[in-house]
Amino acid sequence: MVVAPEIELRAITPTLRVSVVSLDVEPEQRRFVAPVEHYLDLCDRPGSPWRPFAVLERGAVVGFVMHGVDPDDESAWIGGLVIDRAHQRRGIGRAVVDLLVARAAAEGRATALSYEPANAVAKSLYERAGFAETGERDGAEVVARRPLTSAERLR
Repeated sequence: MVVAPEIELRAITPTLRVSVVSLDVEPEQRRFVAPVEHYLDLCDRPGSPWRPFAVLERGAVVGFVMHGVDPDDESAWIGGLVIDRAHQRRGIGRAVVDLLVARAAAEGRATALSYEPANAVAKSLYERAGFAETGERDGAEVVARRPLTSAERLR
Protein backbone atom coordinates (compact mmCIF):
# COMPACT_ATOMS: atom_id res chain seq x y z
CA MET A 1 0.00 0.00 0.00
CA VAL A 2 1.39 3.39 -1.02
CA VAL A 3 0.84 6.15 1.50
CA ALA A 4 0.07 9.53 -0.06
CA PRO A 5 2.92 11.92 0.63
CA GLU A 6 2.23 15.11 2.51
CA ILE A 7 3.05 17.86 0.10
CA GLU A 8 2.82 21.60 0.13
CA LEU A 9 2.60 24.03 -2.76
CA ARG A 10 4.52 27.23 -2.17
CA ALA A 11 4.55 30.31 -4.38
CA ILE A 12 7.88 30.79 -6.13
CA THR A 13 10.38 33.05 -4.39
CA PRO A 14 13.88 33.83 -5.71
CA THR A 15 15.31 31.03 -3.54
CA LEU A 16 12.68 28.52 -4.63
CA ARG A 17 13.19 29.57 -8.25
CA VAL A 18 16.81 28.40 -8.07
CA SER A 19 15.69 25.07 -6.62
CA VAL A 20 12.93 24.35 -9.12
CA VAL A 21 15.11 25.23 -12.11
CA SER A 22 17.46 22.42 -11.05
CA LEU A 23 14.70 19.77 -11.11
CA ASP A 24 15.29 16.96 -13.59
CA VAL A 25 13.17 14.13 -14.96
CA GLU A 26 14.10 10.71 -16.30
CA PRO A 27 15.77 10.92 -19.74
CA GLU A 28 12.82 9.22 -21.48
CA GLN A 29 10.45 11.86 -20.02
CA ARG A 30 12.34 14.86 -21.43
CA ARG A 31 10.43 14.68 -24.70
CA PHE A 32 7.17 15.22 -22.80
CA VAL A 33 8.05 18.12 -20.49
CA ALA A 34 9.93 21.34 -20.98
CA PRO A 35 12.65 22.50 -18.60
CA VAL A 36 11.13 24.28 -15.60
CA GLU A 37 12.77 27.53 -16.76
CA HIS A 38 10.42 27.47 -19.77
CA TYR A 39 7.36 27.17 -17.54
CA LEU A 40 8.63 29.98 -15.33
CA ASP A 41 9.03 32.16 -18.43
CA LEU A 42 5.38 31.48 -19.32
CA CYS A 43 4.34 32.49 -15.81
CA ASP A 44 6.43 35.68 -15.95
CA ARG A 45 4.80 37.02 -19.12
CA PRO A 46 2.63 40.10 -18.58
CA GLY A 47 -1.01 39.12 -18.28
CA SER A 48 -0.22 35.42 -17.91
CA PRO A 49 -2.95 33.46 -16.11
CA TRP A 50 -0.32 31.00 -14.83
CA ARG A 51 0.98 31.04 -11.26
CA PRO A 52 4.08 28.97 -10.48
CA PHE A 53 4.46 26.79 -7.38
CA ALA A 54 7.25 24.74 -5.89
CA VAL A 55 6.16 21.32 -4.67
CA LEU A 56 7.62 20.62 -1.25
CA GLU A 57 7.70 17.42 0.74
CA ARG A 58 8.85 17.85 4.35
CA GLY A 59 10.31 21.23 3.40
CA ALA A 60 12.39 19.93 0.48
CA VAL A 61 11.67 20.97 -3.12
CA VAL A 62 10.66 17.86 -5.05
CA GLY A 63 8.71 19.34 -7.93
CA PHE A 64 7.07 22.20 -9.79
CA VAL A 65 3.59 22.95 -11.10
CA MET A 66 1.72 25.91 -12.56
CA HIS A 67 -1.91 26.66 -11.98
CA GLY A 68 -4.19 29.16 -13.66
CA VAL A 69 -7.77 30.02 -14.54
CA ASP A 70 -8.92 30.10 -18.16
CA PRO A 71 -10.55 33.51 -18.67
CA ASP A 72 -12.87 32.08 -21.35
CA ASP A 73 -14.57 29.30 -19.41
CA GLU A 74 -13.34 29.89 -15.83
CA SER A 75 -11.93 26.36 -15.54
CA ALA A 76 -8.83 25.83 -13.43
CA TRP A 77 -5.84 24.54 -15.39
CA ILE A 78 -2.88 22.49 -14.22
CA GLY A 79 0.29 22.80 -16.26
CA GLY A 80 3.99 22.12 -16.24
CA LEU A 81 3.85 19.38 -13.60
CA VAL A 82 7.41 18.21 -13.02
CA ILE A 83 8.46 15.84 -10.24
CA ASP A 84 12.20 15.41 -9.82
CA ARG A 85 13.44 12.00 -10.95
CA ALA A 86 14.70 11.18 -7.43
CA HIS A 87 11.16 11.56 -6.06
CA GLN A 88 9.04 9.93 -8.76
CA ARG A 89 6.79 6.88 -8.39
CA ARG A 90 5.90 7.74 -4.80
CA GLY A 91 2.53 9.39 -5.39
CA ILE A 92 3.73 13.00 -5.33
CA GLY A 93 2.38 13.84 -8.79
CA ARG A 94 -1.01 12.38 -7.89
CA ALA A 95 -1.01 14.28 -4.59
CA VAL A 96 -0.32 17.56 -6.45
CA VAL A 97 -3.14 16.88 -8.91
CA ASP A 98 -5.54 15.95 -6.11
CA LEU A 99 -4.66 19.09 -4.16
CA LEU A 100 -5.19 21.38 -7.16
CA VAL A 101 -8.45 19.64 -8.11
CA ALA A 102 -9.70 20.11 -4.53
CA ARG A 103 -8.73 23.81 -4.58
CA ALA A 104 -10.56 24.29 -7.87
CA ALA A 105 -13.63 22.42 -6.61
CA ALA A 106 -13.70 24.59 -3.48
CA GLU A 107 -13.95 27.58 -5.85
CA GLY A 108 -16.69 25.85 -7.89
CA ARG A 109 -14.40 25.25 -10.86
CA ALA A 110 -13.87 22.23 -13.08
CA THR A 111 -10.23 21.36 -13.78
CA ALA A 112 -8.43 20.91 -17.09
CA LEU A 113 -4.94 20.02 -18.28
CA SER A 114 -3.15 18.89 -21.40
CA TYR A 115 -0.42 16.39 -22.18
CA GLU A 116 1.42 14.80 -25.07
CA PRO A 117 -0.65 11.92 -26.54
CA ALA A 118 2.34 9.52 -26.34
CA ASN A 119 2.84 10.18 -22.61
CA ALA A 120 1.18 7.03 -21.28
CA VAL A 121 2.33 7.67 -17.70
CA ALA A 122 0.68 11.11 -17.61
CA LYS A 123 -2.47 9.80 -19.27
CA SER A 124 -2.79 7.02 -16.69
CA LEU A 125 -2.17 9.40 -13.77
CA TYR A 126 -4.79 11.85 -15.00
CA GLU A 127 -7.37 9.16 -15.79
CA ARG A 128 -7.00 7.75 -12.27
CA ALA A 129 -7.60 11.29 -10.96
CA GLY A 130 -10.89 11.51 -12.87
CA PHE A 131 -9.81 13.34 -16.02
CA ALA A 132 -11.15 12.36 -19.43
CA GLU A 133 -9.93 13.43 -22.85
CA THR A 134 -12.38 15.78 -24.56
CA GLY A 135 -11.24 15.76 -28.16
CA GLU A 136 -9.88 19.30 -27.71
CA ARG A 137 -6.26 20.04 -28.53
CA ASP A 138 -3.81 22.52 -27.08
CA GLY A 139 -1.27 22.64 -29.87
CA ALA A 140 0.07 19.08 -30.17
CA GLU A 141 -1.30 18.11 -26.75
CA VAL A 142 -4.63 16.49 -25.92
CA VAL A 143 -6.88 18.21 -23.40
CA ALA A 144 -8.45 16.30 -20.53
CA ARG A 145 -11.02 17.71 -18.14
CA ARG A 146 -12.36 16.74 -14.76
CA PRO A 147 -15.83 18.18 -14.19
CA LEU A 148 -17.14 18.95 -10.74
CA THR A 149 -18.83 16.00 -9.10
CA SER A 150 -22.41 16.27 -7.82
CA ALA A 151 -21.13 16.54 -4.25
CA GLU A 152 -18.67 19.28 -5.21
CA ARG A 153 -21.40 21.27 -6.93
CA LEU A 154 -23.49 21.19 -3.75
CA ARG A 155 -20.78 22.76 -1.59
